[in-house]
Amino acid sequence: MKLMICVVHNRYANEMEGDLKEKGYRMTELASSGGFLKKGNSTFLFGIKDEDIEALKKDMQEICLQVEKKKGKPKDVDSRYTSFLIHAKESLPFLAQLNQSKS
Repeated sequence: MKLMICVVHNRYANEMEGDLKEKGYRMTELASSGGFLKKGNSTFLFGIKDEDIEALKKDMQEICLQVEKKKGKPKDVDSRYTSFLIHAKESLPFLAQLNQSKS
């Protein structure tokens, strides 16, 4: 089991959330801002099995391309999304910090 942390440009976030839920992916969306990838991003957390990682990546890419087909490709966007993949066991300290910050 892996934890995928995916920082998505807001241009793609709504479609990504809706389409991936429709396909059966389970995720948590976090409101995010700050200096990592500038403004205008949403962060999604996915719990994903090893054998489903490539399918998720492919689905995310297809969603972004569909959005660009409808809205055009933005000129001021460096990337559609940035993702990080870590072992779920290694994510426990990260998730514990998130819970502490909500308190």
